[in-house]
Amino acid sequence: MYVVVQHKILNPETAFPRGQALIDGTGAPEGTRVLQFYPHVDGSVVTCLWETESVADVQGFADTTLGDSSVNVCYEVDAEKAFADRPGGLRPKVAPVT
Repeated sequence: MYVVVQHKILNPETAFPRGQALIDGTGAPEGTRVLQFYPHVDGSVVTCLWETESVADVQGFADTTLGDSSVNVCYEVDAEKAFADRPGGLRPKVAPVT
C-alpha cells in the first residue's frame, strides 16, 4: 500500500538530522520505504509518500525517529483514485552509500 505522511516540523534543527534516517530507511519496518520527499521551502512542513505494509508501520517509524521534533499525520492513499506524474525539475533519489 501507499501512505502519505504530513510532518508538521516543530524543531527543524532536530527534525531534519533525525529525518535522514527516514530517508535512508535506517531501522524501517520490513517492506517500508520512502518514495518521495517534499519539504516546504521554509522547513515548516514536509510531505512524503511511502510504500509499506501498513499505516501503523510508517506512523510508528516516523514518530519514533522524529520524536517531539515533528507531529506526523499518516494516511493510506486510495490507489484506485490516485495518480502521479513525475514533476520536471525534481532530482531522483540518491541511494545511500553502503
